[in-house]
Amino acid sequence: MGFEAVRVPNGGEPPLAAGIWYPTSAEPRDVPLGSFTQHVAPSGPPKGHTLPLIVISHGGGGSYAGHYDTAIALAKAGFIVAAVSHAGDTFDDQSKVLMPWRRPAQLSRLIDFMLKDWQAHADIDPQRIGAFGFSNGGFTVLVEAGGIPDLDKIDPYCAENPRHDLCTALAKAGVHSVAKTVLTPPDAWKPDRRIRAIAAAAPAFGFTFDRTGLASVQIPVLLWRAADDRHQPDPWYEEHLRSALPRPPEYHVEPLAGHYAFLPPCSAQLRGAAPEICIDEPGFDRAAFHQRLNAALASFFSASLQSQSASH
Repeated sequence: MGFEAVRVPNGGEPPLAAGIWYPTSAEPRDVPLGSFTQHVAPSGPPKGHTLPLIVISHGGGGSYAGHYDTAIALAKAGFIVAAVSHAGDTFDDQSKVLMPWRRPAQLSRLIDFMLKDWQAHADIDPQRIGAFGFSNGGFTVLVEAGGIPDLDKIDPYCAENPRHDLCTALAKAGVHSVAKTVLTPPDAWKPDRRIRAIAAAAPAFGFTFDRTGLASVQIPVLLWRAADDRHQPDPWYEEHLRSALPRPPEYHVEPLAGHYAFLPPCSAQLRGAAPEICIDEPGFDRAAFHQRLNAALASFFSASLQSQSASH
C-alpha cells in the first residue's frame, strides 16, 4: 500500500493535515505514524483507475492516523482512502470541540482536495465515494449524509443523565447549558451529496438526531455499536439512530467491546500513555475484532458503492 501525508486547503484557516492510503506496486517498509508503525510504501505511485474513495473522520481528540489499520485494509481491498485531522478537535488542539459543524465542512474539503488537487485525482471515481467515522466522526458522517442534529437536546439529556460521560465532560469544562453557550450558525448542517454510503462506529450525539432530522438520509448506512460502551451508553446512541433512520441500516453489535475498541490495537508505548483507550475487557480480542471490522467495512462499501455507481 502507498501512503502520503498531505496538507489540505481549509478556507481562511491553516491547511488541514491528512493522510492518504492507496494501492501501489512499490515495495513497502515499516514507517512510523504517530504512536503506530505502518507497513507502507511512502509516496509510491498509485496503481489503478476509476477507484472508489473512502474518507475517514476520527473521534474527538484524535488525528488522521487514528484508523490507519482500517485505511490499509480498505486500500488492500482496492479503495483510495483519505483521513483528515479535524482542526479544533485533535489530540493537540481541543479549542473548537463545541463547534461540531466545523467537522463535516473539513471532511468535504478533504473530498474537494482528493477530486481536484491530489496527484492521482484522475484515478478516483467521483460516483463512488463513501465515508467512515468513529465517535465524533460518526456524528460527522451522519451530517454529511443529510442528518440534521438538534444540539438543544443536550441540556435535557444531561439534566436526566448527569453522570453520562458527555455531561460530566461538559460540566468539567464549565458548560452548564449548551443552548446558552453554543450558538449554532443557521447554515451549520450541510450534506455532501457526493458521499453515497456511510459507516458510523459508536457515533457521538446520537440522541440529538430525530426522525425529522434524519429524514433526508437516503443512502446506505452501516451502524456499529460496542456492546460495553460506557462512554456512550445504550440506548441513547446507536439504538436511537437505528430506530430513527428512514431506511434500516446494516447493524452490528460487538459483544464485550468498549467504546475505544474501534481504534487499532495499541503499542506498548501507547498502552502506557493512554490505558483508558487501550485496555479492553477480559476475553475481548481487539486484533481479531479489527480483522472482522475491516473486512465488514470493505464488504459494505464494495456492495453499496457498486450498486450506487450502477444506478448512475
